Amino acid sequence: MPPALTSITDDAKIALDNLADRASNLVNPSMRLGVTGLSRAGKTVFISSLVHNLLNGGRLPLFEAMRSGRVSQARLEQQPDDAIPRFQYEDHIDALVRERIWPDSTRAISELRVTLEYQSASGWNRMFSRGRLSIDIVDYPGEWLLDLPLLAQDYETFSRNTVDLARTGIRAELSKDWLSFASGIDMDAPADEGTARRLAESFAAYLKACKSDERSLSTLPPGRFLMPGDLEGSPALTFAPLADLPDTPAPKGSFRAMMERRYDAYKTIVVKPFFREHFARLDRQIVLIDALQAINRGPEAVQDLERALTDVLACFRPGHNSFFSSLVGRRIDKVLVAATKADHLHHESHDRLERLTGRLVDRAIERIGMAGAGIDVMAIASVRATREASVKDGSHQLPVIVGTPMAGETINGEVFDGTRQTAIFPGDLPADPETLFRQLGQPGSELPDVNVVRFRPPALDEKGGITLSVPHIRLDRAMQFLLGDRLA
Repeated sequence: MPPALTSITDDAKIALDNLADRASNLVNPSMRLGVTGLSRAGKTVFISSLVHNLLNGGRLPLFEAMRSGRVSQARLEQQPDDAIPRFQYEDHIDALVRERIWPDSTRAISELRVTLEYQSASGWNRMFSRGRLSIDIVDYPGEWLLDLPLLAQDYETFSRNTVDLARTGIRAELSKDWLSFASGIDMDAPADEGTARRLAESFAAYLKACKSDERSLSTLPPGRFLMPGDLEGSPALTFAPLADLPDTPAPKGSFRAMMERRYDAYKTIVVKPFFREHFARLDRQIVLIDALQAINRGPEAVQDLERALTDVLACFRPGHNSFFSSLVGRRIDKVLVAATKADHLHHESHDRLERLTGRLVDRAIERIGMAGAGIDVMAIASVRATREASVKDGSHQLPVIVGTPMAGETINGEVFDGTRQTAIFPGDLPADPETLFRQLGQPGSELPDVNVVRFRPPALDEKGGITLSVPHIRLDRAMQFLLGDRLA
């Protein structure tokens, strides 16, 4: 059982929020779907494609309510939370379809309400319900989710865990400047603002280097150091872990005491409000991951992704809600972990990507001692940017994918201009994921060679407007898992 993340006061506020939500649901049935992702996994693209396919009657054969024709209308409505920025669906879908560029990554929380009018599959339910469900999609950065474990850690534990991790593998080189600077600080000397600022800047530079495309590491709290927003320069973001902290209490007015106080302020000002006002109100959750990018970057990136998933799943309390239990402590009753960019592989490897993702999740669940009920894994492509083909290689037919590489993308020494298509062999994943995981702990081991190419979104005929549904891979299966039972 993970440590408690909230106090009695927090629980009381959460209970009041849940009471308000349930009262609203009596008039307008709704559910809150959280969408987050780790390291450029495609949250914005997922939401845009999901909404576009709902509004435009996309090909969703595995989404039973749409396939059977029970959904009569889907429309956007005003969101219930006026203090949260609206997810700019129109801008994002315009970028995907008309400009054929990928939307900007999520930098803050946003929300969008989609309301479905439907006919229940049950004749009894049709007698007593008009069949309407509002889906409030809450989009938030994965870095914010990775901050939640900090609520159960004091400053000493946070510093020890962060420094120990920074001294391992490729992080050791990336953290050298920060740790060197930190080791020269007299932590029991009087607090100094200039030293605190330089230390925080050095620590933030280390986190940014870990997140870069060249490394693609995932475990990077505190998340606001990577996206400070209007908190940039505030004391709550001007702190950093210290190495080799003594067991004795920090002297009053010391540099160490300043770091402890600001770490606690970060949890109070940044992490707790997110947990109480947003995360604790979610009904369902999808966590998007870019497993292919991690494999492409090597064993440490895969191990770090697994570590991040362990931390992420430890934050959830999956289980079934009764009406009365939901009033005081709503549970997320379904969690989907989806490996994105399945269109970067031939369909023969899609099941392998799914099994590999399942192995990542199984290990995370085992480590935190959490039952797997309510958790599923899938390999998806929110927007399918490639098509499949085959080329002759001697006497063999080689399966390839065909797409338009983004401008500046280099393949075998050739730089593409963003307009010309090409075919590539994407590589193979092992049929048994255990093969890959056995290699992770072996010095000098190499992972499967997966050819990760950045493709442009597909070209679609607009037919007088953006109405042709966006192609995808298994988006309908994800929708059935997350929404299907609420439309039964």
